[in-house]
Amino acid sequence: MHRRELFRLLGAGAALPVFDSNLLAAFQDAHPKSNYTLRTLNPHQNATVVAMIDLIIPETDTPGAKAVRINEFIDLILTDWAHEDERQHFLSGLDGVDKRSNAIFTKNFIDVTAQQQEILLRELDQHWAMDREDRAAHPYVRHTHNEQLTGDFFGVVKRMTLYGYYTSEVGFTQELRKQIIPGAYHGCTPVTAAGTTKA
Repeated sequence: MHRRELFRLLGAGAALPVFDSNLLAAFQDAHPKSNYTLRTLNPHQNATVVAMIDLIIPETDTPGAKAVRINEFIDLILTDWAHEDERQHFLSGLDGVDKRSNAIFTKNFIDVTAQQQEILLRELDQHWAMDREDRAAHPYVRHTHNEQLTGDFFGVVKRMTLYGYYTSEVGFTQELRKQIIPGAYHGCTPVTAAGTTKA
């Protein structure tokens, strides 16, 4: 399935982040180094996250979220940036995915087929879409930045996956086709009599 089609099917209401090179640099600290060791997710939780992000941004002609190690990005966010209640909210959400998977398929999420995993993610996305509609119906309710990690669980996973991917070197340069280092600055370009620069 093409990545754009999957985004459409998942009801990608989360706007893809648009970053310039300067903003990208600010996000680089949130990406784990190559020798990163998981500190919040246990092996089962990590495998669940990997399966989910691989469906959200699968590998196509460019590497997907799994290859870019977005699971480690999520673990770093949960470990170094999230509050304890936000961390527990996320881990409880992962447990909820397994409970739902067992209720439907009598197996944990990572043990069902890719097609069954996609069915579950579609269901989670529909629930998130309804939550967004409820919020839209109450425009005077203020929502804080903290809700980025404590809102609907699938919304949290999807946002972190998208932001992690598109602020990674691969997502920024290969998928968005942008340069991390801006073009050269030519401050001494000669000026013509008409006041324009020479080509």
